[in-house]
Amino acid sequence: MNDWLMPDWPAPAQVKACVTTRAGGVSLAPFDSLNLGDHVEDSLEAVLENRRRLSQTFDIQPAWLRQVHGVNVVEADPGRTVEADASWTGTPGIACTSMTADCLPALFCNRAGTRVAAAHAGWRGLAAGMLEATVDSLCVEPADVLVWLGPAIGPQAFEVGPEVREVFMQQLPATAQAFTPSRNPGKFMADIYQLARLRLAVRGIKAVYGGGLCTVTDPRFFSYRRSPRTGRFASLIWLER
Repeated sequence: MNDWLMPDWPAPAQVKACVTTRAGGVSLAPFDSLNLGDHVEDSLEAVLENRRRLSQTFDIQPAWLRQVHGVNVVEADPGRTVEADASWTGTPGIACTSMTADCLPALFCNRAGTRVAAAHAGWRGLAAGMLEATVDSLCVEPADVLVWLGPAIGPQAFEVGPEVREVFMQQLPATAQAFTPSRNPGKFMADIYQLARLRLAVRGIKAVYGGGLCTVTDPRFFSYRRSPRTGRFASLIWLER
């Protein structure tokens, strides 16, 4: 699909990744057209066809999750849908999958190219340690971890209350730099990309790429903030067969 994103990062050759956009599917408005979420009131037949097209394009078996804004990481299993917000695999052809529409999708691999992982993190998951838990699933030293941050709500669109800022600052005071005062008194604009980088840095992970795309302002992506009745796009990572 011409406008799907292929991450630009120095991952090993056998590590493949993709971020879908709204284009290339059969769903009708407001889910047009490549909605991959089966929990958003779209036609199930359309979602299944969209997922089939995705699988066929790359000859992969995506492992879909029932995402709940938690910190559970599971081994990717295309045969069942489990409640978790991240998955890992060392099996070629199985794709770890994160579905989002403003939350942060993060893709992980080790430098040896033998294990990959994908995580879904809104601010709650980020604060609870979703990225750190996913790092742990790779079972390697921090220096051997590569991370790519996919399209998420940008710092000019992500307004939060002071309680959100406080949660992050209590854990890591340096995260104060990821919040700037909003035009609305008492509110702050949050940079979810910077928050992710700061938290990963504490774990010794400096090879972090991606970021900079805003799902709210970029019409290629679904955005819950822009339109609460919308679909979900996917960020996937897998090992080549």
